[in-house]
Amino acid sequence: MLDRWTLQWIKPPLAQTAKRLVNRGVTADQVTISGFMVGMAAVPAIALGHTGAAAVLILANRIMDGLDGAIARQTEATDRGAYLDIVLDFIFYSAVVFAFALADPAQNALAASALIFSFMGTGSTFLAFAILAERRKLQSMQYPSKGFYYLNGLAEGTETILFLLAMCLIPTHFATIAWVFFAICVVTTVTRVIGGAHTLAQPPIEN
Repeated sequence: MLDRWTLQWIKPPLAQTAKRLVNRGVTADQVTISGFMVGMAAVPAIALGHTGAAAVLILANRIMDGLDGAIARQTEATDRGAYLDIVLDFIFYSAVVFAFALADPAQNALAASALIFSFMGTGSTFLAFAILAERRKLQSMQYPSKGFYYLNGLAEGTETILFLLAMCLIPTHFATIAWVFFAICVVTTVTRVIGGAHTLAQPPIEN
């Protein structure tokens, strides 16, 4: 829901940083994989109770996630890059939530399980629609620079970052935050199912 505004805000500094990296020979895939490794380091940090450090790692991961796309746009966007970007993002999101279950199974396991369950809904609606939108040659007007066309919703990248950071900054309230985000993800899934089914019920656009 917030991505359309945050992307406009962060795009200029990301483009400037990406230009410097491109001049040094850094590729988009290198940033994608490095960012994933940085983000996954948050898992043991959370499990061991170092949630402040985990917040820094999560934020670094998200910045690098933006940089890889900026680099790709200045060099060459590839299917491989788009694939790695989305797959590693979903693994990272679920891993962070799982880490809180490891940190305190008694208090956090149920809420963490519910949230990961809701991620299946948001993720599957995201990817299934993207596949069929590509088949129909649909193009997103809201996110024209994205590697995938997808339906928007309440829970997008910006909201996910904010909730993950909130979990790290106030870990004693993880369960409450997770249940709130679970509800948002469920609403997002329902609206995407309805919106996607409605869109795909229309006749394909003839070229």
